Amino acid sequence: MKTIGILGGMSAASTQVYYRELCDMTRKRLGGLHSPELLIRSLDFARIEHLQMKGEWDAAGAILNDEAKALQRGGANLIVLATNTMHKLADQMMTGVGIPMVHIADATAEAITSQRLKSPGLMATAFTMEQSFYTDRLVAAGLTPIIPNDADRAETHRIIYEELCMDVTTDESEAAYVEIAGRLVGAGADCLILGCTEVGMLLNHGNVQVPVFDTTLIHCSTALNKALE
Repeated sequence: MKTIGILGGMSAASTQVYYRELCDMTRKRLGGLHSPELLIRSLDFARIEHLQMKGEWDAAGAILNDEAKALQRGGANLIVLATNTMHKLADQMMTGVGIPMVHIADATAEAITSQRLKSPGLMATAFTMEQSFYTDRLVAAGLTPIIPNDADRAETHRIIYEELCMDVTTDESEAAYVEIAGRLVGAGADCLILGCTEVGMLLNHGNVQVPVFDTTLIHCSTALNKALE
């Protein structure tokens, strides 16, 4: 089994899900007392969020690059960046790194196209919904992503940063997310991407009327496949 290097903490809430799911998936795949070979570097998200809000993406990218190199030195054979938004900096992060990264958008696009779906709704941070670093990869895979309207994007983003990243879930926010997902379906979405690694804390197959693609679970499964090759 190859060692998976997880660069997380953005937020810590989702990184906990990565660890739990990779352990569960490995046990189900291999049985017995098997668990994954992991290296985890969990960053202080307050520092990263401060750089995000100031638009200092190059500085954030330099941090991720240093950490990716540290994971490689530590013995990781592949890297998982446990956040959708920070994939904006994937190229900068992997500069000078000699091991592969499992890209969350590519893994998600492959999962969607394998089910012959075409028009995923996307609920994520404002950065992921409004900038092209993520949606361009979906389009390159032959998909036509559908983005929430201005008000829904703002509410989706607010709930992520003010609640989910701090491991807070409320019935009110779940209801708001269900309504936003419903509006995306009304706009033509034939499935829904939970495009922030925390969105799955509120939405799932049970409360969304179209197939749901949880990027965290897809990312974990793809990484484990590569670790077991």
